Amino acid sequence: MYDIICVTNRKLCREDFLTRMEKVTAMHPKAVILREKDLSEAEYTELAKQVTEICKKNGVPCILHTFINAAVELGCDSIHLPLPLLRETSAEDKGKFRIIGCSCHSPEEAREAVKLGATYITAGHVFATDCKKGLPPRGLDFLREVCKAVEVPVYAIGGISREKMPQVREAGAAGGCIMSGLMANS
Repeated sequence: MYDIICVTNRKLCREDFLTRMEKVTAMHPKAVILREKDLSEAEYTELAKQVTEICKKNGVPCILHTFINAAVELGCDSIHLPLPLLRETSAEDKGKFRIIGCSCHSPEEAREAVKLGATYITAGHVFATDCKKGLPPRGLDFLREVCKAVEVPVYAIGGISREKMPQVREAGAAGGCIMSGLMANS
């Protein structure tokens, strides 16, 4: 079995988002990254309360995205930050988390993220994806280079499916992040 992280996007759901989250967490992915970029911090915090409960019920770690204060308020020990935000985050705030993920787009960014405290990296986009329409994918050689650049787990993102997981693992990644394949299915 491959390490699959579900990255959320409720806009892709064909059913109620919380119902979808029940179904996804029942499949026991390695984790769920609650990545809802269109919400205010207050809206995100309310949604995160519900999603973290669903994840707990099904024994799946929930990694909150971007909103450090929401994660602290909810007692979440895992956060995923874009690199610019990781750069700005104080050592004191980083110390509140056991797991810190960071989105990276080059081996150099991955090395920097690890120096800044990242405990895992998402690297992408590896394959063509509707989420990055018109942008060429970086490919498996890119993924291989990121994996070689750091000692922390790297998860491929962008156009990842279960069928592509053998290629992702062969490139050195710990696993892959799936959004559309898990959010759009009903």
